[in-house]
Amino acid sequence: MANPDAPSPRRPFTEARATRRLPLHAPQRAWAMSEWALLPLRLFVGVTFVYAGLQKLANPAFTTAASSVSIQHQMAFAVTTSPIGGLLAHLVGEARIIGVVLASGELVVGLGTVLGLWTRVAAAGGLLISLSLFLTVSFHTTPYFTGSDIVFFFAWIPLLIAGGGSRLSVDAKLAQIAARQQGAPPPTLVPIAFASVQSICGHYDDGRCRALRAPCGPAHCPVLAGERPSLYDRRHLDAVDRRTLIAGTSAVVGGVAGAIAIGGITAEGGKILSSGSSGGGRTLSPTTATGTPPSTTSAPTASTGATGAPTTTAPPTTTAHPKGTLLGSASQVPTNQAASFTIPKSGDPGIVVHTKEGLFVAYDAVCPHLGCTVGYAPSVQLIVCPCHGSEFEVMTGDVIAGPAPHGLTKLDVVEEGNGNLYLQ
Repeated sequence: MANPDAPSPRRPFTEARATRRLPLHAPQRAWAMSEWALLPLRLFVGVTFVYAGLQKLANPAFTTAASSVSIQHQMAFAVTTSPIGGLLAHLVGEARIIGVVLASGELVVGLGTVLGLWTRVAAAGGLLISLSLFLTVSFHTTPYFTGSDIVFFFAWIPLLIAGGGSRLSVDAKLAQIAARQQGAPPPTLVPIAFASVQSICGHYDDGRCRALRAPCGPAHCPVLAGERPSLYDRRHLDAVDRRTLIAGTSAVVGGVAGAIAIGGITAEGGKILSSGSSGGGRTLSPTTATGTPPSTTSAPTASTGATGAPTTTAPPTTTAHPKGTLLGSASQVPTNQAASFTIPKSGDPGIVVHTKEGLFVAYDAVCPHLGCTVGYAPSVQLIVCPCHGSEFEVMTGDVIAGPAPHGLTKLDVVEEGNGNLYLQ
């Protein structure tokens, strides 16, 4: 007969038993890499947003309504393609303000993320910017993963949930300073192997927890769970949080002021550089046409003379009327430069390039990727999309660098003897 006072047999402790109730348990050596895991992502999205903001601020054409690469032009196109086109239609008139806010927001969000300053707030701002760009710019991208905006939207979510961590983070440094000033223990988390917890735990007994009367495991360990802080401890924690918030607010105000200064310097530098550059901003118009307007050819007319016999009157010397739509003077497009015009049939923007060989080639300037207006880069002799970097060969319009799925639609433009360009 079994002794009722004898201890009941216990199954040997295994890690599988300890983590059975938590199938998504921490990976091996998570304690050593967790604080570094989000750092590469934080630096990448932060630097990218800083670059995007500075790029917009340095380009005066971005906020110039007459430019084919302006925020106003892009918003006007998005009205017909975006799922929130109805809302955008009411905001096109404020495109310049929206462009400045967008560029400044990208710069501030990027700096905050890189520095690890109010990282969750910066991540929330970055998530909203990425969502707005997805709904207006890349919503119709096919396949969906070729559009970068939706990728950035999901890249911000881990930073919004977890924050910036304690590595290379201003937030963590401010929390440490606040704790030291308050006389509280440092808030830094110290990784420790679970085997070390078991060795110092007074309730651990042969694979079981005597306090919980259950198998010992990290998922329900009373040592790791900790106790509720006392009123005294809570006062210390609240004081540390207040000090951290005040110091963080001061740092954010200084950071925003610095971002504004950087943005202003960048914008002024962009204006200076663009004023000294040549090539862009030309627009063809029939009012720029040169030479004598061609007259129409008259057919011979018959008349009756004094004798009653019909006589034929020869027409005056005339010049044949060139076929097509007059665009403007060819002299307005110097060699290795380009000019824009409006295609009469579609209303799309067009671009004509005067090649180094002396030829005129023209294309529908709407990029087949997401509808941005392309431009000509004289330095590399390529037609380039300013939004996502697609590149097109000048003579044929073929795409040589994506993400555009195909080349530009070619147009037939000829130079007539009167020195004007005509769209056939």
